[in-house]
Amino acid sequence: MTRWIALEGAVNVRDLGGLPTRDGGVTRYGRILRADNLQGLTQDDVSRLVGELKLRHVVDLRSNAEVSLEGPGPLTRVPEVTHHHLTLFAEGGTHTDVEADTIDADKVLPWQERQLDEELRVTGFYYGYLRDRPEAVIAALRAMSLNDGAAVVHCAAGKDRTGVLTAFALEVAGVTRQALIDDYAATGERLELILGRLRSSETYRADLDSRPADDHMPRPRYMRQFLQVLEERHGGPLAWLESYGWTADDTAAMRARLLD
Repeated sequence: MTRWIALEGAVNVRDLGGLPTRDGGVTRYGRILRADNLQGLTQDDVSRLVGELKLRHVVDLRSNAEVSLEGPGPLTRVPEVTHHHLTLFAEGGTHTDVEADTIDADKVLPWQERQLDEELRVTGFYYGYLRDRPEAVIAALRAMSLNDGAAVVHCAAGKDRTGVLTAFALEVAGVTRQALIDDYAATGERLELILGRLRSSETYRADLDSRPADDHMPRPRYMRQFLQVLEERHGGPLAWLESYGWTADDTAAMRARLLD
């Protein structure tokens, strides 16, 4: 089986199956998928996901502004699929992350340029998700653990927000740290296609064009740094989850989802 899933309307879709675990096992295919934005899915894509792959849960990590401007996507109109919209930004306004009706791209979009070291900039965004929306992180992981069919977690690029949630899921399942980091970096194989899709939208185009394409690459050291911050500040990803209400039953559900 291949981890990559070819669709007409999305370019960064892959299965979390086939990854090695610390105890010598391998994660199961067909349980949890990760993806870029899904509002461009064709009817054939929807049929494949829902019919062939038994998709039943969509975890949408995009901001309220993104959903408002880009649309919720065709899967929200499929009765067999439950949609979980769980933004990772602290949003206060009708269409934005602040109390105004204009987009504050510095918060809505995860790749906005800041005058910081690139590694610190990226990991700072990642840690911001945990600081601002811990309840959304927990809820998203619980939705990914539901056992009545496959689940897909996605944002816009399927790189940063999706990368953080996927990293937590794989850590809970006991995937080796190197495999977790490799999965994060694998999005780089599709970066040109991802950026091409996003540039076709006015929501993302100006922001993306403000920086070189290479700056958007998901480098392994970014995920290592993020995990190191969690180790130093909280005792690791699982300890952070537990500090916000994650339980032994939650861990068992995720492990059953990806391993059994």
